[in-house]
Parts: sequence; C-alpha cells; structure tokens
Amino acid sequence: MSETGNRLRKLLESPNFDPQSYVKQLSQQSDGDRDLQEHRQKIQNLADETAQNLKKNVYKNYRQFIETAKEISYLESEMYQLSHILTEQKSIMESITQSLLSTDKDETSKEMQAAFPKETEELKQRTLTSLLEKVEGAKNIMDIPGRHLVYNGDLVEFDVDNMSPIQKVHAFLMNDCLLIATWLPNRRGTVKYKYNALYDLESFAVVNVKDNPPMKDMFKILMFPDSRIFQAENSKVKKEWLEILDETKKNKASKEKHKKEEEVPTSPVRAEVSTNPFDMEDEETVESEDGVDLSLEWIQELPEDLDVCIAQRDFEGAVDLLDKLNEYLKDQPATPRVKELRAKVDERVRQLTEVLVFELSPDRSLRGGPKATRRAVSQLIRLGQSTKACELFLKNRAAAVQTAIRQLRIEGATLLYIHKLCNIFFTSLLETAKEFEMDFAGNMGCYSAFVVWSRSAMTMFVDTFSKQVFDSKESLSTAAECVKVAKEHCQQLTEIGLDLTFTLQSLLVKDVKAALQSYKDIIIEATKHRNSEEMWRRMNLMTPEALAKLKEEMRSCGINFQLYTGDDCWVNLSYTVVAFTKQMMSFLEEGLKLYFPELHMVLLESLREIILVAVQHVDYSLRCEQDSEKKSFILQNASFLHDTVLPVVERRFEEAVGKPAKQLQDLRKSTRPVRINPDSTTSLV
Repeated sequence: MSETGNRLRKLLESPNFDPQSYVKQLSQQSDGDRDLQEHRQKIQNLADETAQNLKKNVYKNYRQFIETAKEISYLESEMYQLSHILTEQKSIMESITQSLLSTDKDETSKEMQAAFPKETEELKQRTLTSLLEKVEGAKNIMDIPGRHLVYNGDLVEFDVDNMSPIQKVHAFLMNDCLLIATWLPNRRGTVKYKYNALYDLESFAVVNVKDNPPMKDMFKILMFPDSRIFQAENSKVKKEWLEILDETKKNKASKEKHKKEEEVPTSPVRAEVSTNPFDMEDEETVESEDGVDLSLEWIQELPEDLDVCIAQRDFEGAVDLLDKLNEYLKDQPATPRVKELRAKVDERVRQLTEVLVFELSPDRSLRGGPKATRRAVSQLIRLGQSTKACELFLKNRAAAVQTAIRQLRIEGATLLYIHKLCNIFFTSLLETAKEFEMDFAGNMGCYSAFVVWSRSAMTMFVDTFSKQVFDSKESLSTAAECVKVAKEHCQQLTEIGLDLTFTLQSLLVKDVKAALQSYKDIIIEATKHRNSEEMWRRMNLMTPEALAKLKEEMRSCGINFQLYTGDDCWVNLSYTVVAFTKQMMSFLEEGLKLYFPELHMVLLESLREIILVAVQHVDYSLRCEQDSEKKSFILQNASFLHDTVLPVVERRFEEAVGKPAKQLQDLRKSTRPVRINPDSTTSLV
C-alpha cells in the first residue's frame, strides 16, 4: 500500500502531470465502479496525509510566524518614527536656511516697501476686514496694528478621543495668530460665522496626522494641555495649510528675533574722564560687565551646537550644554551681552521643549510601553519642567491603555474576555506605576497627579467592564466570576503600594447592587411559581446516580442531607423545598463573591426576602392543610428549612464577611416551628 501511495504521489507531483489524460487513462484501465472507488479513496488518503503534513509544518513554525509578525509591526513603527525624524530634520534645515537668508529678505522687503509704501499691507488689511465682517464677535481683532490675513479656508473639526466629526469651521490665519470660527446654521445677513477661539502662533504646534482611511487629510493643533484635530478638503489643501502655517510661524519668530537684537542696549562710551565720584561707580560697573568672558569657543558655538543636537535628536547632549552654560553664568552679572546670549539660548530651549513634548504626544507610536517615554521625560525634568513632563507622561500612558483596550477583540465567553481585559489593564497600570516611580523619584509633588490619573484610568476600565458584564445581562454566576477576577488583579497593585480596591468597589457598587436585586426578583418569582404547583409529595429521583449527585451538591453547600434520604431513590422532602434550597445557596455563594462592605445590607435583605417567601408558603400550607399525613410531611420540610438550611446560611455568611447576619438570626427566631397535633392548624410561633 505504501509503495502504491508513493508512486501515486510522485505521479501527482510531477511537473508534466495532466489531470484530464490521467482520468481518461484511469477510466479505460478500470474494471468497474469498484476500482474507481478504491482509486478515489487512495487519492483522498493522500490528500488527508498532505493536509496533516501542512498542519504540522504550520504548528512547527507557528512561533516563528508570530515573532515575524511582531518584528514587522515593530519595523513599521520604527519606519513611521524615522519618517517623523526626517521631516523634523528637513524643517530644521529649512529654518537654518531661512535664518541665513533673512537679511537678504529684509533688505528686499525694505526696497519693496520703499517702492510701494503701505500699499500691499493696506490691501491685506482691507481683505481681512471684509472677511471678519462675516464673523460674529470678531470686531476687536483688527485693533492690533499691522495685523493682516495670510490664508483662510473651510475645515471640519473632529473629536480627539473617538475621531467623530464635531462641526464645520472656517479658519483665518493671520501674520501673528489663528482664528477659528464656526458656521452659523441660521445666517443673519452677511454674518456667516461665529467666533470660537483665537490662538497666538507661539502658543501651539502643528502636527501632521497620518492618513488612516476613512480618516485622512487631517492635521492636529497642540495647545498645552489641549489639542484639536481638523480635516482639510483634500490632500493638496492640507499640504498648503501645513506649509503656510509653518512658514508664518517662522516669519513671526524671525521678526521678533531681529526686533530683540535691534533693541539690545549698547554700553555708553565716554569721550572724557570725569572726576565725579558717581561716574567712577559707573566705570566700575562697566568694567565688571566686561569681566564676564563670553569669548570662549564653546560659548560662541553654543547656539549652533544646540541646533545640531536638536536636529540629531541628541536630547541629552543639548541639556548637558545648557547645564554647563547655567553653571558657568551662575553668580555672574546680567550684562547686555549675557542677556543677548540668554535670548538666543532660550529660543533653542523652546525648540527643544517642543520636540520633547511631541515625543510624548499620543500621536507617536505607543508600542514601546512606558519605558519608551523615559528619555523625553528625564530631559524635560532636567529642564525644570517636571509638571509638564508628568502631565504628558500620564496622557501618553492613558492613550496607550485606551488603545490596547480598544484593540482587544470581543469574542468567545464573557469570562475569557474579562480575563484578557484585566490582564491588559492592570499589567499596563503596574508598568506605568513602576516607570513613574523611577522617572519622578525626586519629584514628590507629582505623585498626587498619578493617584488622580489612576482613578480616571480605573473609571475607563470599569466602563468597559460594566458594558460587557452587566449591560449584556449575563448570569449572576458569570458576573460574580468576572468581579472576582477584577478584584484579584487589582490586589496585585498593592505590591508597589498602590491600593485601588476601594476605587474599584465604589465604581462597581451600583451595577452589582442592581444585579443582586434583579437576580433576587428572579428567584422569588421562580419560587412563587413552584409554590403554586406544590402537591407536598416526597421527591423521587428515579436512579441512584441522581440521588448521589444531589447528596454531593448538598454536601458542597455545607448541608447534612443524609437524614432526609429514604429507601431506594426517595427523598423525604418536597421538590419545591429542594429546588429552593439549591437556588438560594447558589445565590448566597455568588453574592459573597460580589460582596463589598457597601453591599452588606443589600445582600442581607435579599437573602431575607428570598427565605421569607419559602417560610411563608410553608406556614400557609400548614394552616390550610387538613390531611394529617401531609401536615406531618409539611412540618418536616419546615424543620429542614429552619434547623438545617438557615443555620448553614448564617454560618457561611459570617465566615465570608466576618460579621454576624443579625437579620437572618431574627428571622429564624421568629419562624421557629413546633411539634403540633395533626388535627391542629397552629404551625409557627
């Protein structure tokens, strides 16, 4: 058989194999239907064997497939970061070129202004004035002299969190600010827009948003601590917005820089020596100012070295240079030359801060985990901006946790999903806490911000948890297991001194209370339905196996059931009482898994109401029943509930909670059964 199979395999694997001629030849050589069926079975066996070999190969290389997919994902992230780095380097090179050519541009602009005095600026101002007349609440924007329009156009604003469209806006870019106006649904005359916000060009940064269909042609404006996302009409308009915004910001920064350089005061030069004693003091001051040696080579090259460090993303080197300069100028007088140097360095510090802030923005890749933010955070702290570093770090981690939860697929059983959800969330929270403690070890004031952030992150987790567990109307047993899993994971945070158990309980208490009350109502309705059909007959389980199973169930609940089993498969209790006992004990166990101190009275009252339904039914049956044998049987069921079930419920509740169940004890005392005369109708005292 194996030789035949090998020949058949070689034939099918040969490159010149022709299926049609093979089938034709096979039909001619076969003696009948039996031969064809046998040959068909051989081919089927060969196909099954090939499929098994393919599965084995897949399983054998499965781990390599997963690792390869991860590496591809990491490479994609790194290429995305590399693209951002190249874009930043391009913008830095353009800014350097812009600054080198600024002198020529200034001379050209002066010549143009001399040739056409105020003509161009007046035209721009008139255009801006005519456009702003269409904006409600923007009359005072033209009060600033020299302000004119650079660019304007329609945009659509999107929500930063869920990327849903919010409103249609019209943006006006001026030479020193950006005006956002919203469209008016009910237009009044020439007024089409309403004033929304006005941002100074130095107060925000513009970031390109990578296209992710259907979300495309977008860019983000970052205004600490908020951000806004806008969508352009098409990619061409988006490119124009990004280029013009960048160019306008650079032009404003360049003008302010030249203005500061022109306003730097020069040291007075005396033509003659004075004998005035006050003049002598001035001379000493000048000499002391000249005593600050700024001619050192590293100081002269410091601004350019900072530009190079920022362009090469050598953040540590840039901060080291700043620390070296601060140490050198420590205790030195603030001379005009020192102030000029400080102004140049402060501009580089601002650029460095913007780059570090962008490194921590949620738009960057979040795959590296908390450790990926350590470099930017540590340099921001060294720059004296620990508060900003703390806020950006926590925002970055919040976005990472939210993204991880969104990417979690809802599939299979609810408990399996909750296991994955808790593992992702609490592991991320634990890693974030450890990284925060490492990065902000010397900034104790930031720890309160982390505690507040932890609570907000827990709120986000509970929202997702409740939607999946409580809103989907899962059974109480499933909900109890899910809450138990969440508690166990939350307890792991105590390893680092972070206890969020109370926060988790306070956020879940409303949903858990509703679930307990809902399931209590279901049990009460089911008990009443069984009571309405009660015949007060002994329960027959038909088979020894069923009786053994029932005994095991009762034993697991802590109930001694041996006294209530009769001969063969009979149970000396009614079906209604046995079913009620199983259902109530199940409710007790699930309720104890869901137990919070805030739910103590809720659980006790629910148990009391459930037990009261059964007790009242037994009491009513005893009073109404005339048959002496049935009365005796009913009393036996009442004794089972009072002497066996209720003590077990009280003991189990006290063991789990640590407090006595006073309401249940009072209920048992008030419903104590007595031995009665079969002809009497008195049953309970």
